[in-house]
Formats: sequence, structure tokens, C-alpha cells
Amino acid sequence: MNYYDFEIRPRYEETDQMGVVYHGNYYRYFEVGRCEYLRSLGYSYRGLEEAGIILPVVESSCRYRVPILYDQEIIIRTFIETFKGVKIAFLYQLLDKETGQLLAEGQTLHAFVDKAMRPLRVSRLDEAFVKAIEDAMEGKASQKIKE
Repeated sequence: MNYYDFEIRPRYEETDQMGVVYHGNYYRYFEVGRCEYLRSLGYSYRGLEEAGIILPVVESSCRYRVPILYDQEIIIRTFIETFKGVKIAFLYQLLDKETGQLLAEGQTLHAFVDKAMRPLRVSRLDEAFVKAIEDAMEGKASQKIKE
């Protein structure tokens, strides 16, 4: 399984009084990782939505291991776990950039639906998009780190 890395620094507004990232913001980092992964493959959420493809979250989880602190350089590592039927699942690891320590890990499951919220099977999606996702999962897509 291949992945995409994106670097980020938590902003002050994302932390609590102790300088620790608020737990709900971890899901924001997951979203950043997911959006940037798709962008690296040549697809944006905006472009997908303009093409009539919506990806609502239908399930999510996060395991917090070590607190993330204000201004700490982290890597959002995003994997595509599964891509079949009407669903796509992403896995995430939040890592300390300097040490590589695992800070948190999570998962989101998304359904492909049209604008009327009717399910879209993978077989009904654009062939180039399907190929880009499959190539990424097999490690054939270029992976790069962005900030």
C-alpha cells in the first residue's frame, strides 16, 4: 500500500490553553491529507464535485497516541486502504517530522454519491480517475512531500 505525505504545523488557534492540538482538529488534518493526496493525483474535491461526484464521510475514527503541540512540524501520511463498490477508505498517520514518532492514526470511509445523494458505483466513475486511484494504491503514482 502506497501513501502520500503532506507537512503542516499546527497553528495557535488549533490548540487549547496548554498548547496541545484540540482533538477535533485531528480530523481537519485527515481532511487536508486526503485532499492533498487527491490533488497530487490530478483531482481536486472541487473538480470532483463539479463533475457530480460527492464524497461524504460515512464513518471515521482516530486513535490519539502522543499529544501534538503548537508549531510542531508534523507529517500527515495518507493511504488509500480500499476502493470498491461505492466506497473508498483512507488511513492516516500523523507523524513527528523530526523523529518519525507516530502521534495519531485514523481512518475515514467515504461513499461516492451524486448531487442527489444517490450512490455511485466505482464502475460508473471516470476511467482516468479510477486508474489514478488504483495506480496510487499500487505505488505507481508519484508521491511527493508538500508544505
